[in-house]
Amino acid sequence: MSCPPAAGGPLKVSPTDVNSLELHVVLVRIKTGGESAPSTERLPEHTMSLYRNSAWFLKGVTEFTRNAFLSASKRFVEKDLEVSMAGRSFMITGANSGIGKATAMAIAKKGGTIHMVCRNKDKAEEARADIIKETGNKEIYVHILDLSETRKVWEFAEAFKRKYKALNVLINNAGCIMSQRDVNAEGLEKSFATNVLGAYILTKSLIPLLEKSADPRVITVSSGGMLVQKLRTGNLQSERGRYDGTMVYAQNKRQQVVMTEQLAKAHTNIHFSVMHPGWVDTPAVANAMPDFHRSMKESLRTPEQGADTVVWLAVSEAATTKPSGRFFQDRKMVSTHLPLAWTHSSAPEEQKFMSVLEELAKSFQPH
Repeated sequence: MSCPPAAGGPLKVSPTDVNSLELHVVLVRIKTGGESAPSTERLPEHTMSLYRNSAWFLKGVTEFTRNAFLSASKRFVEKDLEVSMAGRSFMITGANSGIGKATAMAIAKKGGTIHMVCRNKDKAEEARADIIKETGNKEIYVHILDLSETRKVWEFAEAFKRKYKALNVLINNAGCIMSQRDVNAEGLEKSFATNVLGAYILTKSLIPLLEKSADPRVITVSSGGMLVQKLRTGNLQSERGRYDGTMVYAQNKRQQVVMTEQLAKAHTNIHFSVMHPGWVDTPAVANAMPDFHRSMKESLRTPEQGADTVVWLAVSEAATTKPSGRFFQDRKMVSTHLPLAWTHSSAPEEQKFMSVLEELAKSFQPH
């Protein structure tokens, strides 16, 4: 799937590679979040935003790079991934490139049945052929869906439930980042429609099928960029204020974290998790951030390294010994907040967000 064109032109990135961008624009210019500070904050919002972005970048340099992955991998338990996935089915959105394709490839090698959900048929079929050729696994299926088209997400999920008797793992990997605000056919801002509402509808609609399947799991590929954002329950369509695609994306990623936490509480027989893949070397980074790519190329992770924790969460027994609804980085549970960054939200705020999400989803549900 790729971002639909926006008026004035979107960033030239594939949504499956968007996580690799990690708001690298922070390296070029410090941004303000454009969000009103909570009343308990004593620092002006622009100062807090500067702190958040600076703390985030320092964390990234030490934790999100290739060397950080190699260091973390020394504690990985090899046998965690020495498992057969024969007879288990996996749905992966945005599976035709980047982290999504690397995830599909790794699971296919273990014998899993792969359902690739992609927007671009030609790219999806090409990726499917690559996976079959490299793994010898022919149980690879392509489904064409644009996750920004809200009603079509419902229709796809309902049709999938009618056709297939089981789905063991759903991996919400696809995403979208826009350079200018644009809306879909339903009038919803496209980043929100793809990253949040599309993932929510797909997950909620497939929950009955997941619950009927053995050892069900839902994994969402988020982004460390969400650490600079506090959950916003208003202005979900980014109608007010100047549109900043990188901050909208970061907010969407924070919303994904809250969504995962809340769904885990509501559906206790499914193991939910959300993760950060680190800074990953993809064509999107090279094209959209050439200066950053040139200066940091040797420090960026490979797509396979970026996908490692996704695969671990999807296939290992060890992953399900961890609490449901948590945030992971390099096979380890980590905090969803930077120290002293004032990004925590209250229970009422989170419940309000989920209620708005549910109402929006239902309003586009086919009858």
